[in-house]
Amino acid sequence: MAVPSDLAPGRPALAAIVAGLPASTPFVGPEALERRLGRPLGVRLGANESLFGPSARVIEAMRAAALDINLYGDPEGFELRTALARHHALTLDHVVLGSGIDELLGLLVRAYLEPGGIAVMSLGGYPTFVYQVSGHGGRIETVPYRDDRNDAEGLVEAARRVGAKLLYLSNPDNPSGSYLTGATICDMVDRLPRGCLLVLDEAYAEFAPADAIPDIAADDPRVVRLRTFSKAHGLAGMRVGYAFGAPETIRPLDRIRNQFGVGRMAQAAALAALADQDHVATVVAAVAAGRADYAALARELGAVALPSATNFVTIDVGGSVCAKTILAALLEREGVFIRMPGAAPLDRCIRVTVGRPEERTLFAAAFRRVFACL
Repeated sequence: MAVPSDLAPGRPALAAIVAGLPASTPFVGPEALERRLGRPLGVRLGANESLFGPSARVIEAMRAAALDINLYGDPEGFELRTALARHHALTLDHVVLGSGIDELLGLLVRAYLEPGGIAVMSLGGYPTFVYQVSGHGGRIETVPYRDDRNDAEGLVEAARRVGAKLLYLSNPDNPSGSYLTGATICDMVDRLPRGCLLVLDEAYAEFAPADAIPDIAADDPRVVRLRTFSKAHGLAGMRVGYAFGAPETIRPLDRIRNQFGVGRMAQAAALAALADQDHVATVVAAVAAGRADYAALARELGAVALPSATNFVTIDVGGSVCAKTILAALLEREGVFIRMPGAAPLDRCIRVTVGRPEERTLFAAAFRRVFACL
């Protein structure tokens, strides 16, 4: 008996949104590079992880949590959210957890951007936001960097012109390392078009000067702020992030978030990390010293290190061709993993995570060898 064509065997049709997307992801991980090279990387300075690692208190908390790893974590993340609310002088209802900022970006896009809706961001900014917007059927409007930093005026103008529902801003910024002042950000908020949400990614806030952190009222519904334990706290592999803002803006994320996305060990690790601010201060100081080392290295070689308020340094090597050549040579010849910004004007640069002194020494030697061959 003939099988109707609509019941014939074959793969199911993709949803239209997914079918229209490229077969790509935002990042090629260092593990994929190792598989391609057929050998381990010698130095891993491309993902802005903390090479200083977590504190001893965190490791001990993880050991204790491992004894109960057969149990699900608290889906409400009550203890961690309570500690975070206390840390930021908020209430529990102001805070939501996610498995890293990347998941929270996806939740915000799902919650506040209809298919076909427009989000605004800087051209060449954090690519995971593009990934999330595109994956949910939204559109991106981009604004080029101005003077190697986010163009506050241009971003707001674009949001107003296109009727954006989301405006994404990383501050301090990835990939430039620059920052806008808190006063500038507050002015941006006041000039947003009606119904537009500022998604303020503060992943590098611990490394930033005080004037980079805006004084935004906790109950201002126009802003959601994102933080992570992946940078200064050294927990990139645990995937713990959080968002905070007005309860009316934050709480709807509970309707769509993965209720068990932040596991038992991750919650225990983050709770211990938050309590160990001495470790954070030590890492921040060590990173500042490393940024100075990179700036001196750049001067030595006739390059320019852009000012950074993050745990990485973006180094102007004079052009995109030169940057790509250095990136490839460091990886292929030296086994050194770094990254570079993907769009002009910052594609004339390479971007290097601040490692420990021993990793900085290895990078400096490799960079000198590669630079000498240009």
